[in-house]
Amino acid sequence: MTGRSRGERPITEHRKAFHDYHIIDTFEAGIVLTGTEVKAIREGRVNLRDSYGRVEAGEVFVYNIHISAYSHRGYADHEPTRRRKVLLHKTEIRKLVGKTVERGMTLVPVRMHFKNGRVKLAIALAKGKKTHDKRERIRQRETERETRAAIKERQGR
Repeated sequence: MTGRSRGERPITEHRKAFHDYHIIDTFEAGIVLTGTEVKAIREGRVNLRDSYGRVEAGEVFVYNIHISAYSHRGYADHEPTRRRKVLLHKTEIRKLVGKTVERGMTLVPVRMHFKNGRVKLAIALAKGKKTHDKRERIRQRETERETRAAIKERQGR
């Protein structure tokens, strides 16, 4: 296993968040879901794009996590993008309140996975990147790629 503990199975990841934000700190938390939501997540019908978190009245909520309808649902159904409560310890919530008050800091769900049969959400404290930061990172990646190609070519001789 590569870096994951036993019983941990990835569901989805918000890769664009790593491009759009500087990730400062990540918290693993539970999330309050209904039965049809969990079944739909097991089918892989979840999307973290455009989702964000907010601290309201001492509790953390996530918005816009799109969980599509479960394929074998009967009369029971759920709203796909409803607000969902995130289960964190009080000390973690207090830490988040202090940080999100600062200018430019936000909460972004970055990963969802199963851990011992339960759905867990990795929520990150992040700061938005400026356009020039994104361009600089892309330039660095291209330079590294070219360097690796040149080294590989020299070793091939």
